[in-house]
Amino acid sequence: MIISSTSSAATETNANLESELLNKTCQCVYLNHKALCDELTKWGSSELCHEIADQRAHLFAEAAVFVTSDNLCKQKAIITAVEKVIALPVYKELVLAYAPHTARFTPNAHGVFFGYDFHLSPSGPKLIEINTNAGGALLSAIMESSKKNCLHSHSESNKNNHPEQLFLKMFAAEWETEKRSYPLSCIAIIDTTPQQQYLFPEFLLFKHLFEQQGLKVVICDPSELSFKSNRLWLDQQPIDLVYNRLTDFSLEAPEHQDLLNAYTAGAVVVTPHPLSHALYADKRNLSILTNESMLKALGLDDATKATLLSGIAHTVIVNSADANTLWHNRKQLFFKPAKGYGSKAAYRGDKLTHRVFDEIIQNDYVAQTLVPPSKRYLQINDETAEFKFDLRMYVYQGETQLTIARLYQGQTTNFRTPGGGFAPIVEVV
Repeated sequence: MIISSTSSAATETNANLESELLNKTCQCVYLNHKALCDELTKWGSSELCHEIADQRAHLFAEAAVFVTSDNLCKQKAIITAVEKVIALPVYKELVLAYAPHTARFTPNAHGVFFGYDFHLSPSGPKLIEINTNAGGALLSAIMESSKKNCLHSHSESNKNNHPEQLFLKMFAAEWETEKRSYPLSCIAIIDTTPQQQYLFPEFLLFKHLFEQQGLKVVICDPSELSFKSNRLWLDQQPIDLVYNRLTDFSLEAPEHQDLLNAYTAGAVVVTPHPLSHALYADKRNLSILTNESMLKALGLDDATKATLLSGIAHTVIVNSADANTLWHNRKQLFFKPAKGYGSKAAYRGDKLTHRVFDEIIQNDYVAQTLVPPSKRYLQINDETAEFKFDLRMYVYQGETQLTIARLYQGQTTNFRTPGGGFAPIVEVV
């Protein structure tokens, strides 16, 4: 049961307002396990619901998160500003200078499921990173569907299509933009040992979604794929489109060679792909987006520059020449690997040892101004538990499809905390 949200300016939600909202929207605030299970069952079988309950009990949070309309609007404005920069040819030249060589192949496909992740600060939302194979979108859409009687939950589906319909249109657009001479017939959902991935249930849900459209769908490890006769194959099955969930963003691993060859030969549509990661998700890019001089050199208008500088956590590329300054200021910084993901090998500066700092200096890292996450308080097992949360907007070609939160404890979103996980947004006007 939720007992309080943070009363700081970060959420702009005071206790009296929250109490009023709880009385009006209680069915939206708490996780209805039965409704969620019923919705999941519609997408496959009751076994899927039981598997999540038994093996991934903390995939869905026990309560929603309140966010003001103003903050959500500001987040979208930041996304629009970022997309404006990324569309510039000169920006592409800048990032390709340090991108892997595989990113130099330019497909027509844009890339699916860009995740823009935000923390809320007293001065408004701050973009902390962008991901190009952000997981959880379909799981969160189903969570939203289980709350279909809620009038106050926040979803783009309230204003347009249901999120899963937007997702289908997105994959159709990825296929159509590549202008193949034959219809889309088979999709491969790929990841390393997919059955062992924590979000494997989402792969099964996507399989069901695509199969409902008459498509053949396979889930496999990319090492099982082969490139021959100018097609990508899984055994005797030709693959038309690859929904890529790999964290080898550049496809440079030896076991992904056939996939890379098929992709660069134009024999298969891969989404997201190395170029999309290079343009959006390499964290060194944030050092461009938060550098006033570089933004001015890109020819941006004053309003766009102001949105970027105020709306993104300031980021610099780590180099040995700045080691003394970075160490001195470390308590106000968060260190992230340039091509990292899921907070792996990321460190709060105030937790750093000299040994780890020396390793950071010798590798490709960025240092980002620390923006602490907002907090929620839940009653878990008769005890008050403090949770952190971030906000994620799933975006395609600049348009937000769905907004969710992730509740967690510790340094990173880990889906291992009782009461934590993907959480719906309740929009506060």
